[in-house]
Amino acid sequence: MKVFLTGGSGYIGRATIEALLRHGHEVTSLARSDQAVDTVTALGAKAVVGDLADLDVLRTAAAAADGVIHLGAVNSPEAGAIDLAAAEAMLAGLGGRGAYVHTGGVWVYGDTDGVIDETAEMNPPAITAWRLDNEAQVLATAAEGSRPVLVMPGLVYGRGAGLIEAFFVEPARAAGAVPVIGDGTNHTTLVHVEDIAELYVLALNAPAGAMYLGVAENVQFAKLAPALAEAAGLPGSVEQLTYEEAAERMGPIAAAYALDQRISGDRAKRELGWTPKHLDAVADLAKGC
Repeated sequence: MKVFLTGGSGYIGRATIEALLRHGHEVTSLARSDQAVDTVTALGAKAVVGDLADLDVLRTAAAAADGVIHLGAVNSPEAGAIDLAAAEAMLAGLGGRGAYVHTGGVWVYGDTDGVIDETAEMNPPAITAWRLDNEAQVLATAAEGSRPVLVMPGLVYGRGAGLIEAFFVEPARAAGAVPVIGDGTNHTTLVHVEDIAELYVLALNAPAGAMYLGVAENVQFAKLAPALAEAAGLPGSVEQLTYEEAAERMGPIAAAYALDQRISGDRAKRELGWTPKHLDAVADLAKGC
């Protein structure tokens, strides 16, 4: 299958290109810089130069593909509008010939009451609220003959990168301790980058309108924090913060890290045969995987 993806030079994108190639697919990736071109070509993909605002480039690349995976994102106040316009362009180019796999995220569910699945009500923190309308519009294209599929990853870790590294491990090296919001009894959802990459590949065969939560584990921050301290080279150094202190230090994303979420990835396992291989995030992170 010919697969076009955005975000191929990014953290999840690199692992997804590797997974696609392992499964025998031909991969073309959007690349917005010379460095991104070098990254995706070194992995074995073909580069298409452009960014998420280049709608004609996206439409044309999707029209030449049998399936599309949208992993790209921008960090700007216009992120939601750019994401939706890019999705619409790729959906138009692809038509109904193959699956268009869109990236969401589990934070849209807010705090959960026990373990939830894809059918639960959503109550997102402000930082991710824009996703609700975008995802609804993308999934609605199934009624028009497209094959939209939504993959909603948990907190992705592994290979010494990702949000955990950026917001907990690296800051701990500067501050001397890993931050924990409150008493740490809240749960976070976790999935290894190589496992979520496999789910994206499998989602290319999903039916139109399908949603999948990409979560392998649910772990309390109080149990996760000591592992992050080990990874930072600061064994046992954990610092409890009030929510206000965390918000001042981390910014708006603190509201997401303060959530108490337990989420099941069973639908993807049942319907797509997804089999996460990394099932001990605490041990993996302590080793600085």
